[in-house]
Amino acid sequence: MRIRVGHLYPDYLNIYADRGNIAVLARRAAWRGHDLEVTAVGMGEPLRPGEHDLLYVGGGQDREQLLVASDMAEKAEQLREAVAGGAAVLAVCGGYQLLGRGYRGFHGEDMPGAGLLPLETVAGERRMIGDVLLQCELEPGERRTLAGFENHAGRTRLDPGAMPLGRVVSGFGNDGESGYEGCRLGRVIGTYLHGPLLPRNPWLADWLLAQALAHRDGAAEAPALRPLEDELEAEAHAVAAQRARDRGGRF
Repeated sequence: MRIRVGHLYPDYLNIYADRGNIAVLARRAAWRGHDLEVTAVGMGEPLRPGEHDLLYVGGGQDREQLLVASDMAEKAEQLREAVAGGAAVLAVCGGYQLLGRGYRGFHGEDMPGAGLLPLETVAGERRMIGDVLLQCELEPGERRTLAGFENHAGRTRLDPGAMPLGRVVSGFGNDGESGYEGCRLGRVIGTYLHGPLLPRNPWLADWLLAQALAHRDGAAEAPALRPLEDELEAEAHAVAAQRARDRGGRF
């Protein structure tokens, strides 16, 4: 089966080894007999709802975000229609910020967001940098850890009642204060974790692939994927998680 991925602004939002996330999705899909078809969706190009099973938005510095923000805002209705139709989304760092209502940069630049996620972001004086470990529960009763690296000045505030991606075990997270990181809305995941994220967290890659397959099939429930031999991936996760623990918990 073909899984169709729309990669938004790959020429601009690609600073944190984000292509590694696409490579992981492609390999894990291929190991299960699926073909990952990746299409770039650039500036001024329409995003057609129903055309993609998974949308991916990578990270970029303020300059790159400023370049694409208005175009992202113009795609807001198309993004909402795609998500309402069951498409999955992964947005990392800068892409995460721009899926909210807006981002105010360090020098006061007001960048409009797509308004897909219930949050706003304002740059702070100090960057928040280092290894991060989260505790997540994307499926009821299934607690997993998510390990990554953060490097952001943005302080992201979720709306009351919004669901974070996970609870911070170690690191700063959304704002260095709330104890939460990222945002989750149905099949949409936004997070500051990069480096890239998916090679050391194969369970999240599989969750995204399953959601994409559900969209492809028009199914309400995501299918169970055949387990893979993830010894190296598990080792990478363990190393990253231990680095975060050694950094020390902040919450």
